[in-house]
Amino acid sequence: MSVKITETIIRDAHQSLIATRMTTPEMLEIAEVLDEIGYHSIECWGGATFDSCLRFLNEDPWERLKKLKEKFKKTKLQMLLRGQNLVGYRHYADDVAEEFVKKAIDYGMDIIRIFDALNDYRNVSKALESTKKYGAHAQVCISYTISPIHQLTEFIHEAKAIEDMGADSLCIKDMAGLLKPFAAFELISELKRNIKIPIQLHTHYTTGFGSMTYLKAIEAGVDVVDTALSPFALGSSQPPTETIVSTLENTQYATNLNMKLLNKAAEYFKKVREKYLKNGILDPQILSVDVNALYYQVPGGMLSNLISQLKQQGAEDKLEDVLKEIPRVRKDFGYPPLVTPSSQIVGTQAVLNVLAGERYKMLTNETKAYMRGEYGMPPGEINKELQKKIIGDDKPITCRPADNIKNELQMQREAVKEYIETDTDVLTYCMFPQLAIDYFKNRNAKKYKYDSDLVIENKVYPV
Repeated sequence: MSVKITETIIRDAHQSLIATRMTTPEMLEIAEVLDEIGYHSIECWGGATFDSCLRFLNEDPWERLKKLKEKFKKTKLQMLLRGQNLVGYRHYADDVAEEFVKKAIDYGMDIIRIFDALNDYRNVSKALESTKKYGAHAQVCISYTISPIHQLTEFIHEAKAIEDMGADSLCIKDMAGLLKPFAAFELISELKRNIKIPIQLHTHYTTGFGSMTYLKAIEAGVDVVDTALSPFALGSSQPPTETIVSTLENTQYATNLNMKLLNKAAEYFKKVREKYLKNGILDPQILSVDVNALYYQVPGGMLSNLISQLKQQGAEDKLEDVLKEIPRVRKDFGYPPLVTPSSQIVGTQAVLNVLAGERYKMLTNETKAYMRGEYGMPPGEINKELQKKIIGDDKPITCRPADNIKNELQMQREAVKEYIETDTDVLTYCMFPQLAIDYFKNRNAKKYKYDSDLVIENKVYPV
């Protein structure tokens, strides 16, 4: 069985290693070569790319997608969508979710990978429905994690539910590189016995398992794996494309990708990598194996953000205490997978607990919202005593959170009508209102810089 490859170098790979700073021109210059290689798909949009285009690059993310589609005539384009959070950090109304998916498909998106940070599949239902309605491939994720409640039987149950929802394929999204090789063999083998839709595996090299995990998953029958061309592979990125392809040559799993063109593309990205090494955006330390992810389930990017937070408070010596506190907070919160936005919520609360010298003496607004159920239903049971302390007599939300959000698209369009020039501007504004306004004001500026102390995805953990 030939294994298919999704290339991540123009989305997750550079998001993981250089904080999503690769520019559209850098992508377009090599796009036609990538298109000829024979990939299953090119992941090129979603995740933190939307945020970074506006915040740092003075680019319209929709224009990026449109230009990439013009270049990729043979290979399907793929994106990552955070369920009802879309590409932002809050839940949006259903009319915004549907319009966002529709426009993404109109602009050229072929495959939409949808996940929810809590594996609460009520939060992916609207995006899934809209993806299928407008004719794209809907891939739904299980966010992989390890805890006392995350057992093989539960993952199989979730996979069956995803298939029953109408997903076209399933992705095991291992954002922290926690899936070990033999566990991957067992998981994929059981999934293959229990569901009929194709299975894709996504991992990060953070813990050093990546390539071994892929090999065992391939032996178990996985259909597609995510890799990154070698200049932007390893570390908190994906396993290297060329290595995986070469390993599978002359076997029943051969990918049949064009190695000559792979090498040509890699040579190009070596020059891009050199640029980001020289300007300091690519830190060589991020390419190393991070064993903390194994012991504390803290992804590499999340670890760097914790260190940054502690440095700002002059408390670098408290890192070990914070790393020990994170699993305790995660237990109190019902064992959520550590992926955007739950990773930020848990990590920041752990820092506050340590710095205050008293657990939950200081609370973030996001912690309060989480305890009210505004992000959905956690996989496990929340600490009821803590929940009562935080939300008092308020009743936690038990319905799908978006059911409580009124349609907002027309209201947002009215709020930004003086700036609208394209059919996607209102969606850009919905995702990041202040960033969008500043971008609209400077739309034709040659240089643009937006300073903000907001925590953004690529500073916490790349997903």
